[in-house]
Amino acid sequence: MRTRFLIIAAFIASGAAPGCKKFAADINVSPNSPTTASNAQLLTSAINYMPVVIEGISGALYTQQWAEKPYTDDSRYISINFDFYGIYAGPLENLQTILESKTFNINEGSKNNQLAAARILRAWFFWYMTDRWGDIPYSEALKGNGNLAPKYDAQKDIYNDLLKELAAAAAQIDDGTGVTGDLLYGGDMGKWKKFANSIRALMALRLSKIDPDRGKTEFAAAVSGGVLSDNSDNAVFVHLADPVNQNYWYYVADVQNRQWYWISKTLTDYMAPLQDPRLPVYADPAPSTGAYAGVPYGLDGDSVAKVTTSKVSWMGKHVRAQNAPCYIVTYSELLLAEAEADKLGWLPGGDADAAQKYQAAIEASVRQWVRNSFKGGVVDDVEKTSYDPHDKGDTTGLGAYLAQPSVVYDPANALKQIAYQKWVHLYMNGYEAWAEWRRTGYPTLTPAPNNNNIPIPRRQGYPSSEPNINSNNYKAALQAQTGFGGRDDLNGRIWWDKP
Repeated sequence: MRTRFLIIAAFIASGAAPGCKKFAADINVSPNSPTTASNAQLLTSAINYMPVVIEGISGALYTQQWAEKPYTDDSRYISINFDFYGIYAGPLENLQTILESKTFNINEGSKNNQLAAARILRAWFFWYMTDRWGDIPYSEALKGNGNLAPKYDAQKDIYNDLLKELAAAAAQIDDGTGVTGDLLYGGDMGKWKKFANSIRALMALRLSKIDPDRGKTEFAAAVSGGVLSDNSDNAVFVHLADPVNQNYWYYVADVQNRQWYWISKTLTDYMAPLQDPRLPVYADPAPSTGAYAGVPYGLDGDSVAKVTTSKVSWMGKHVRAQNAPCYIVTYSELLLAEAEADKLGWLPGGDADAAQKYQAAIEASVRQWVRNSFKGGVVDDVEKTSYDPHDKGDTTGLGAYLAQPSVVYDPANALKQIAYQKWVHLYMNGYEAWAEWRRTGYPTLTPAPNNNNIPIPRRQGYPSSEPNINSNNYKAALQAQTGFGGRDDLNGRIWWDKP
């Protein structure tokens, strides 16, 4: 205590008393820590956040792509409130800073291209958010101290504005220098335009029940503007074989050694009988049997503890590899959307074109997931081969799979078949799979058993602190959304989720 007193006394004696002007005002500001970032750095930071939201587990559990063992709270719909503050304070704030920039470094891309890339990513993040929570702060968000209690915008209005933003951003891309700091496409603005139009098409398809006329118009316009045309156009976040940029599931499974998430019995029971060539990538064989057997979904703690670990399949070594890619928007998903649009009459191709795109989508999915680099690129269960967007993939077993009677395109059953293929293809992209399940009703899923008849979630609850920090707007949002009954739970249907 005496030493501490002497230090303080000496500091005061030196002239550092209140009101003293001896020291510079920035004495505690490190010259090595910049207070501003370049647009390229802000873009990189926003892209870095994309796998954070893609790799969230709840969507994959709601759609029963995965099952939990030993902890099953999310599978049994115990967790209600989910945080969105990190998305606002992280990538969205960074992108807003780009959009509000007064100057643009030409070495980081033309002004138009920097703005377009930021608008496209901003739209992607808001799309992801509104499909999880419903109405969210949008038009008054990201104002900083200018508005600490933003209103919630109706999801319909958010969708309308995002569709306009994506169209405008695609049109804004020019022939100038491509953006730097671009972890998705390396500054290839032609691919950014395809990415924007593909997001717009997928968003338009969400309107298939709530506003099919608007959906048809937007979908056709997006496709005509140019969408993903092969797997090399996929929006992919490439993790690296280093601890700083590694795959989250590698960290969980191999670093923390937490065997918490397994492929579900629901998914293996669908894929295994069809000898789906993607299954050996999605899961490892059960150690004691060599077969693919998922964990039963949604069991309580006592029941799941009785599941013998050696008899069930762990997540596949390729999807949990340290540098496994994170697929954001893909050619296969887009093809399946186009096949559905043909079937709905949104595109003019009818069943003939729908069948062709459906089959092409399955092939693209297999080529995406079953990569040639897997043939000798695995050492100690860690894939050492870097992701190659031009890897054409291994199609072994594809012909036999496509010949399966339940897989062959059936005009009378096409929408169901397309939806099931989306469910299989969107493995590891659970929130997108969940959105499509809510929209289409497929696959047919049974809620967690012995769970007091709680249904599969239709949305996620707002952050638990929101009633305190944005009370009036939070309450208004709950009252404004039809079917919520003023409740903030998992059961209210968002705007486009029409029965």
